[in-house]
Amino acid sequence: MRGAAAGALFSLTVLLGSTQSRVRSAESASLSTMAPLTSYLEASDAEEIALARTAAPPSISAHAEILTLSRTGYKTAIKGNNGFVCLVQRSWAMGFADSEFWNPKFRAPVCNNRAAARTVLPPYIERTKWVLAGISIAEMAARTRAELSSGSFILPDAGAMSYMMSKRTHLHDADGHWRPHLMFYLANGDASAWGANLKDSPIMADGSTIFAQKGTPEPMITFFVPVAKWSDGTLSEEGH
Repeated sequence: MRGAAAGALFSLTVLLGSTQSRVRSAESASLSTMAPLTSYLEASDAEEIALARTAAPPSISAHAEILTLSRTGYKTAIKGNNGFVCLVQRSWAMGFADSEFWNPKFRAPVCNNRAAARTVLPPYIERTKWVLAGISIAEMAARTRAELSSGSFILPDAGAMSYMMSKRTHLHDADGHWRPHLMFYLANGDASAWGANLKDSPIMADGSTIFAQKGTPEPMITFFVPVAKWSDGTLSEEGH
């Protein structure tokens, strides 16, 4: 499995919130190293499965494959039959330069469609293996650059998208769960093609230009489209 996760890709946040200005807390600023692994693990597979399912409406997540994080990496806890794969991402889903890259409170339930599960998820799974092996951020970035140079970095397939509609999402400490949204992934895309990041546009984007400015070698763009309801059907504060 090749490739390294793209921060908003996973960043939602992450990938998502990096397009917004935020006030960094003193606690966040101190997250310069990885916390004990137990801080990133859920108490049980059952709890993580339940959390992963909140990423998308039950009509989708109830039939999806569910992955859970263990000390050795992600594993398939439940087989699905609709092509979707749901899991709970941890803080290393964010861009290498993000100050909360090691935040143990970060939890991002996400449900990938078939295209995203095939091309967006594998890089994140590999990055998780690097993290568990004790690889430094600098080395992970170097490995990513090497994959880009060799052409082995996995880029998203056409139609790759995911749901992130959980009330229980915790992204940056300053943002909490942000808003329910959908994410669409493109290789080397242009935010202006979607009218993203413009005044009053409902679409936000986090991509290669932003990452390049941060010195992060992640050549893809993620579009975030906020939606009115959480996965349980209740309205978000912005959706009423």
